[in-house]
Amino acid sequence: MSLSAITRRASLALGLSLLAATALGGSAQAQAFPDRPVTLVIPFAAGGSTDVVGRVIANKMSDILGQQIVVQNVGGAGGSLGTGNVVRADPDGYTILMGTVATHALNPLILKTKPYDAEKDFTPISLLVIVPNVLVVNPELPVKNVKELVDLLKANPDKYSYASSGNGTPLHLSGELFKKMAGVSLQHIPYKGAGPALNDVVGNQVPIMFDNLPSSSSHMKGGTLRALGVTTTKRAASFPDVPTIAETIPGYETYSWNALFAPAGTPPEVVATLNKAAVEAMKDPVVVGKMKEFSADIVGSTPEELAAHVKAEITKWTPVVKDANVQMD
Repeated sequence: MSLSAITRRASLALGLSLLAATALGGSAQAQAFPDRPVTLVIPFAAGGSTDVVGRVIANKMSDILGQQIVVQNVGGAGGSLGTGNVVRADPDGYTILMGTVATHALNPLILKTKPYDAEKDFTPISLLVIVPNVLVVNPELPVKNVKELVDLLKANPDKYSYASSGNGTPLHLSGELFKKMAGVSLQHIPYKGAGPALNDVVGNQVPIMFDNLPSSSSHMKGGTLRALGVTTTKRAASFPDVPTIAETIPGYETYSWNALFAPAGTPPEVVATLNKAAVEAMKDPVVVGKMKEFSADIVGSTPEELAAHVKAEITKWTPVVKDANVQMD
């Protein structure tokens, strides 16, 4: 064999070896999740409770994963716009969602046109926190507790109204559930957001409201609102003297929650990596302190527990939405 033939054969062998090594290296790199920034879609405007909670958790998860989690606010359509964007994203773990009771329990029941299936179109990652709602009244309303409010409403049917952040929102439906379980009538006054609604309750244009506890906390401390009860089954650590509504109306329970989801079809090993980072982040002392400031109860669940939670929430809210006859385009 000539020297040139030997050289060509050696070069070919070397080339094939390099190609194989490159392919193996590329495969290993593809498996190393994450190897670039991850986008966390928050389907509401910046500054709200979901946004604030999401940014705190995203910062810590970035440290744990060694890659930046970039927060992207995509508000609109009650959270459905940003949520729909995540459904259509590549199921590779690089686009994830901060979901809520609105995106994964209420919108699927309320919207006439269903932009997504809350169970089939997502891969659950972790239920992060539960945030209590609170029943507040203007201090001029002559009631000091839930029993007195129920008695007042029963003695004066259709006289009183309650404010909410808008039709079909968790706060609206917290009021509808209260009406159903307490056997009272109240007129619903929807606003374009919790802020304007809260202002009118403080100003006594509307006497009653269901609100997120963090949103009303400063007014509760300052005496411009009177808290009658929190909506979770246990009292809030930040306001231990405020009873639960369930202490008067057994079985009453509503709350807001935040959870991480990925598009359906996301690989199990990617989900496991994200879940591990999320659960670890929820144990960080800084995160724990921040969540306490927000009156949020830390969960940090498994994907399976989150899937069960979503199913239970849809089951709970289905009859409430039906009874309230809430349908939106």
